[in-house]
Amino acid sequence: MAFSAEVTTPDGAAVITLHGEIDGAADEGINASYVEATATSPKTVLLNLADVSYINSTGIALIVGLLAQARGADIKIMACGLTDHYKEIFEITRIADFVEMFATEQEALTAAVG
Repeated sequence: MAFSAEVTTPDGAAVITLHGEIDGAADEGINASYVEATATSPKTVLLNLADVSYINSTGIALIVGLLAQARGADIKIMACGLTDHYKEIFEITRIADFVEMFATEQEALTAAVG
């Protein structure tokens, strides 16, 4: 399944809903989505990965790149919808040290806007 993404801005946070495969072909789309999501200077960007079917090492690098951009702009990154496999990958790669993970988008948004 090819990569696609949509950006929404509920309740003062920005949500990037990702679909398909996050690999080298997702580079342009994921970065464009991040630019769109941060255009309104949100304090939090939530990556919704519930509909992601595959993430390879290049995809992990793309996510790390978003983390670096967000850290430089003092934006918190959260993630939701990760399968157990990808939660483990986030932990092994230490992405989990910088990204708060939630089961659902609603849980993450509740935590983000308190």
